[in-house]
Amino acid sequence: MKKTFGGPSIFLDRSDINTDEIIPAKYLTEVTKEALKPYCLEDLSLEGFDPKGKKLANARVIVTRENFGCGSSREHAPWVFEVNDIHTVIAESYARIFRQNMFNCGMLAIELPKEQIDRLFALEQGGDDVDVEINLAKQIITARGNGNEESFSFELSPFDKALVEAGGWVEYADARY
Repeated sequence: MKKTFGGPSIFLDRSDINTDEIIPAKYLTEVTKEALKPYCLEDLSLEGFDPKGKKLANARVIVTRENFGCGSSREHAPWVFEVNDIHTVIAESYARIFRQNMFNCGMLAIELPKEQIDRLFALEQGGDDVDVEINLAKQIITARGNGNEESFSFELSPFDKALVEAGGWVEYADARY
């Protein structure tokens, strides 16, 4: 599946969103990624957030705070984003295993400093939609919302970038081994 990066975003203004909130453990017995689709962020408790709402259904990018994806090391957490066409998460920091699982699935886990995350959140003030453009080759994020625009550069290791460009670990390995 060809992944696209960027697009409409959803803002989750909380730190320590864990993998049980991303995909509840009761769904881990599902045998396909597609079966996970309706349960994305089902148990996330966040004022004003509706896991069945239009905002999440249209989102292609998640912007959030620190320690995103903490908790258990299940790969189902990136999978539920993947089947919902959310291929980019932008956060202050990630749980290590979640971050690597994103890259292994050919998805972007972009880390930005708190002050830049705050500037992204400011674009959403007033409830405006924020569109995020990702230039993977130049490693630049451009976000537009609330009549303003912000651009930031981000860093990826050469290996993580290669995983994303290949479409994930399996595709990377198939092309090289």
